Amino acid sequence: MTTTERPQRGRGHAIGEGVTWLARWSLRVALVALGLWMLAWLIGSLWSIVLPLLLATLVATVLWPPTRWLRRHKFPPAAAAAVVLLAGLLVLAGLITLIVVSVAGNIDEISQSAVGGIQAIQDWLSGPPLNLQQTQLDAALNTVTQQLQASISTISSGVLTGVSTVANGVINGLLTLVIAFFLIKDGPRFLPWLRAVVGEGTGGHLVEVTRRVWKTLGDFIRTQAVVSLVDAVLIGAGLLFLGVPLAVPLAVLTFLGGFIPIVGAIIAGALGVLVALVSNGFTTALIVLVIIVLVQQLEGNVLQPMLQSRSLGLHAVVVLLAVTAGSTLYGIAGAFLAVPVAAAAAVVLRYLSERVDARVAGGRGPAVDPPLEVVQVMPGRTGARGPDATVPGGDRGPEGPGPGDPSSGDPDPGAPDPSDPDADMGAVDPGAGGHGSPDDDPTGEQATRKT
Repeated sequence: MTTTERPQRGRGHAIGEGVTWLARWSLRVALVALGLWMLAWLIGSLWSIVLPLLLATLVATVLWPPTRWLRRHKFPPAAAAAVVLLAGLLVLAGLITLIVVSVAGNIDEISQSAVGGIQAIQDWLSGPPLNLQQTQLDAALNTVTQQLQASISTISSGVLTGVSTVANGVINGLLTLVIAFFLIKDGPRFLPWLRAVVGEGTGGHLVEVTRRVWKTLGDFIRTQAVVSLVDAVLIGAGLLFLGVPLAVPLAVLTFLGGFIPIVGAIIAGALGVLVALVSNGFTTALIVLVIIVLVQQLEGNVLQPMLQSRSLGLHAVVVLLAVTAGSTLYGIAGAFLAVPVAAAAAVVLRYLSERVDARVAGGRGPAVDPPLEVVQVMPGRTGARGPDATVPGGDRGPEGPGPGDPSSGDPDPGAPDPSDPDADMGAVDPGAGGHGSPDDDPTGEQATRKT
């Protein structure tokens, strides 16, 4: 007769199980944290390679749709990639030329307005309520001049650092263009190559995650471009209506700054208010500030929730923390790449969550980590030694080979089912192979006793 009954456990045994469970998960969390730290250290060490690769990936998501259209119209892959890349460079060069020409054409007006603004500040300081004397203003100016002269070495080193940064930026830009060219030229070959190298099981998961990340990055670029364009048009129209100089360059900077969430909008808005203050006075600057705040409220409360929530699914707090962490660790480039990287990480987490839900709903996990409270008494001959679950092959007793042994005719219950197309996916998704897991028995009522 076979009976099923719950093992007898005392209070100490239950506490021991809880402590053991906590120790196991603490070790796992510690190992995951160590792995993440090592990954961050590796990225920092190889930042000169990682940065162009990430930038090239974003550029490729923008340039791939027109490249795909040309390839469908019988363009060779290399020619299509070259044409689209050159067209993108021409557009970027046109924007830079527009900014430079506009600034050069208004530099005299801005200089005269700046001189007038400084004189107005001096008049305000010398009048009520401060009533500062001219000698006090001259003394303060001399103090500032002396501080600048004392800091000339620091300023010089800063200039040299800036020159080095510009040189590194040029090199990273060239690497980005070259990598982007090869990505849009040979991109369709990457996923089949990845599946062939890794294998059908693991490769299937990697291919699916890569496709989702690629789609998310493309959606991010397109939605952010729409949001930035709306900001630039509204703010630029306000600046033109108020007669603020450099309205078009400021609108272009607003559009480009929109790709750096939160930080870019603040910097572009501050520049607009500063130019309005110097050129048109305090009242105009205050009106410009109100316009910028209203546009940012429209963006943050209407456009971004409506557009980006569908494509990224990231909360505003997550975006803010990602931008802060990226700028702290990797500067401006980190702030620019923070949201795409966070969105890609969210895609990976969602995919893992889907696999977990699939296992909970209908699949069965791998036969690992049996709970301590599960006690299995296997049938056997009187006096025979019982199996040791902690030793591989411990199911062999004095009766001879057990299931799965090559010399035995019994099938191995842990072997993949040849008829199951997902049988080789157990390394990535253990639930796909259809193997049982003690985790599927939350009650712990798996102990059987042969009497």
